[in-house]
Amino acid sequence: MNDYSYKTVLSRPAGDRPGVRIISLNRPDSLNAMNRDLIEDVARAFDDANACPDTTVIVFTGEGRAFCAGDDRREHRHPADEVEAREVVDAIQAATRAISFGPKPVVGAINGWAVGGGFEWAINCDFPIWAESAQAFFPELSLGVFVTGAVTSLLPALVGLQRAREMLFLGERYSAQQLLEYGVAWRVVPDEALLDEALAVAGRLAETPQQAVRLMKRALNQTAVTDLERALSIETDATVAGFLDPETTGRLLNF
Repeated sequence: MNDYSYKTVLSRPAGDRPGVRIISLNRPDSLNAMNRDLIEDVARAFDDANACPDTTVIVFTGEGRAFCAGDDRREHRHPADEVEAREVVDAIQAATRAISFGPKPVVGAINGWAVGGGFEWAINCDFPIWAESAQAFFPELSLGVFVTGAVTSLLPALVGLQRAREMLFLGERYSAQQLLEYGVAWRVVPDEALLDEALAVAGRLAETPQQAVRLMKRALNQTAVTDLERALSIETDATVAGFLDPETTGRLLNF
């Protein structure tokens, strides 16, 4: 099981954990904020890991002080037209498809900030483990844009409709402990134990019969939540509309 080389993502075997691959967001100077390279690299890294016969479980984390601080405002460029806007959103949704629809379970090791699209990627993980100091929120609606990552389906399934409304409409900031109480975090552990805990869980999953694991992931995605593909499609149209709203540009630049 070899390393894969990407511009903004590290993908490497987990050493003494056979079958486990670590995928790390690797823009630490920008708190792993999302630019087009990062978004596309995440999709490629997960597609490659899901296709690798030696990989059975994936650990998803971020290098440095954050998991992912959301959209990189320093590199933000407003789409010129609907075609360009849809290309950007399709790239974001492709990353979610690779994480959520891939056959292999994903253990999240969520450190520091998980904001916007980064929060969405944390929710996409099958077993999200959060560091005690981690925090998260959705700023999208306050900026005039929309969420992606199928969270319009996944989040109500996790926390209930009313709590999901609170989190998505109001953009409140949440601690890891609050997210544990709400059911968004699966476990919360001391910061220094985060990766070790994620690798231990991944190791247990790697020892479980893989056909059963993959069938279970597929079954839960198809029955425990509403139609994820429909959610992705609705989110895409709504996000494109937000990008094309002239008022959104000013809000994004001043955030």
